[in-house]
Amino acid sequence: MPDWKGSTALVVVDVQKGFDDSGYWGPRNNLECEDNVGRLIGAWRQQEWPIVYVRHASQDRTSPLSEGSPGYAFKDVVVGEPDLLVTKRVHSAFYGDVDLDAWLKEHEITGVAVCGIQTNMCCESTARMASDLGYELIFVLDATHTFDIVTPTHKVYRAREIARHTAVTLESDFGSIMRTVDLVG
Repeated sequence: MPDWKGSTALVVVDVQKGFDDSGYWGPRNNLECEDNVGRLIGAWRQQEWPIVYVRHASQDRTSPLSEGSPGYAFKDVVVGEPDLLVTKRVHSAFYGDVDLDAWLKEHEITGVAVCGIQTNMCCESTARMASDLGYELIFVLDATHTFDIVTPTHKVYRAREIARHTAVTLESDFGSIMRTVDLVG
């Protein structure tokens, strides 16, 4: 991997209060996610590297992430103003109200470090798209979390298994899987 410092934007995906609703989402993995996201934001801000905050605006009015609901707000760990704020209604941050790809290119950013919620949904979708568009990808696995999934046939997939699957898939074809400590100490 080439030197990523200064040319890599931290893309903080959907770290919103609505994901605290365990009655809606179910059990999660990685209770250290938010602390690690906070460490990444702090390190990026200290170095004056570019930060992008992404917010999901669910069109489902019953979702904890719908606009106008308390869960639409960012969690307290998402502090300060980002260099860019993207609001999206789909999985990938590249399909938001702002053209993330154009903004990254305009600012000569060649890589993205993706963190946030959910590992296998919006984070993975954003990561795959970033790689497909030619950006160097760092996926900060321990700064993401996801939830158990129960299929319509009642098969249960545990969040930790889902996160491992995402890591294997991304690392084999899309970019680097890293830990917070490896990036910022």
